[in-house]
Amino acid sequence: MPSPADPQSTPPPPSVTRDGSRLAWAQHALQDANAQLQRASTDAGFRSYWRSTGRNGSHIVMDSPPELEDPRPWLRTRDLLEAGGVRVPRVLAADAEAGFLLLEDLGGPTLAQWLSAPGAAAADADVWFDATVGQLLTLQAIEPPAYLGAFDTALLQRDADLFETWFLRRHLQLELEATELQALRDVQARLQQNLLGQAQVLTHRDFMPRNLMPVSPGPAVLDFQDSVRGPIAYDPVSLFKDAFLGWPLARVDDWLVRYHARAVQAGLPVPTVASAFLRDADWCGIQRHLKILGIFARLHYRDDKPKYLADAPRFVGYLEEVLPRYAELQPLTQLLECRIKPAMRVRAAATE
Repeated sequence: MPSPADPQSTPPPPSVTRDGSRLAWAQHALQDANAQLQRASTDAGFRSYWRSTGRNGSHIVMDSPPELEDPRPWLRTRDLLEAGGVRVPRVLAADAEAGFLLLEDLGGPTLAQWLSAPGAAAADADVWFDATVGQLLTLQAIEPPAYLGAFDTALLQRDADLFETWFLRRHLQLELEATELQALRDVQARLQQNLLGQAQVLTHRDFMPRNLMPVSPGPAVLDFQDSVRGPIAYDPVSLFKDAFLGWPLARVDDWLVRYHARAVQAGLPVPTVASAFLRDADWCGIQRHLKILGIFARLHYRDDKPKYLADAPRFVGYLEEVLPRYAELQPLTQLLECRIKPAMRVRAAATE
């Protein structure tokens, strides 16, 4: 196909609507006045993705309105990952000021859709997760630039507040007693101390099958714009305890042990003993599960995106699996059994 034109050299005429601007930009970038766009996917943020098929082949247009979701962090992190050897989407044209990017089309199903499709064999997950761990080890070996944020006390406190404000109070309409609230905050503080005490590496923060595309070489990594310097166990547990795809705990433990062995071999700063790494991964998982419950509630009530909250029981299940391993986190177990799960049952009955 001919090289797409630089859309900033002769910009298309202004359009009244975002849809019109997007289409005009895509036609100009593709040098195809007959190109049309069909929605390819959306995400939890304000970006949307559109597929164009025409005489120049199939491409994806990312629409990232700058006033809502500045595309420049995405572009900067994409370049960082590609330079470090991570498979990411290729950018064919970009107008960051307008918020439009022309990307290679990596195909249809995400890795999550691939693995959950009817007929997918159990061995498929082992094969793809083995390849995915290779990408993750490459990502974690990249030195995080100084401009990236970090898992620090402020970030972790914002995560903790999401669970308390949006999931407990807004969604479950649950007001904890003073002693219960203090117990929850004490557990959150223990989790935060663990995350801050781990070796810190480049961290995607949402490294899960929904953000991976099953292409070769790959899988390709998506949705990386919020990467920070963070705890080394965070991305591995995010991969195996996904928001939309669950696995038996024993299998997750085995995958984490296999990741640990490869990380040791790659010279990454994981604990020498696998059991210590598993504990770190579990505690990262618990912190993340609480945060995601808050995020899903916020998406529902603030952003009018109700589909995510339907997966809240999966995260409660993750907590139920792992919390009994750690006596020091028992106050959260008690809160889950005595207050949160009953409130969830009341909430579910009220919406039937």
